[in-house]
Amino acid sequence: MKVRLTAHSENWARMFEGEAAVLRRIFGENVVTFEHFGSTPIPALPAKPVIDMMCIVQSIEQIDACNEEMAALGYDVAGEWGIPERRLFRKGGDNRTHHIHGYEVGSLQIARHFAVRDYRRAHPEEGERYGQLKETLAQRWNDTRDYSRAKKPSTQALEQRALRWDQETRAQNTTAHANE
Repeated sequence: MKVRLTAHSENWARMFEGEAAVLRRIFGENVVTFEHFGSTPIPALPAKPVIDMMCIVQSIEQIDACNEEMAALGYDVAGEWGIPERRLFRKGGDNRTHHIHGYEVGSLQIARHFAVRDYRRAHPEEGERYGQLKETLAQRWNDTRDYSRAKKPSTQALEQRALRWDQETRAQNTTAHANE
């Protein structure tokens, strides 16, 4: 699949909200919340125009019962796709519009994704550097597989910084609350 990198769009937040409303009807009361993550919720960051959505649910097994409905909406049902305890759905074929990542409450993956998203929001300079890297790699690599492979070391380093920042921020907040 060809890399499609575009400038940030305000429409991405509306696309997230619209799809969350549709998916709430499918997943029902199992849904705890939907979260917008990845690059598309980060202002000024270029991104592949694919909305990454986290669907946090009470029971991951209940998500599996919705596979036929998801396929009827045009989603590819990908299962765990390399991440234990995740359910991945991809919409749009070669012109993807959405990735739905289903996780059960308590999954360690949830905190990891939140830490990266929130770190990039709190550190715009990181987003700027990451955006430049993405643009450079998109010019060099035409295929998303090659692009993702080339981006992986930087993404992993960013994730480690984000996780350290998240732990430090939580520790500071805990200390501040204890001193109140």
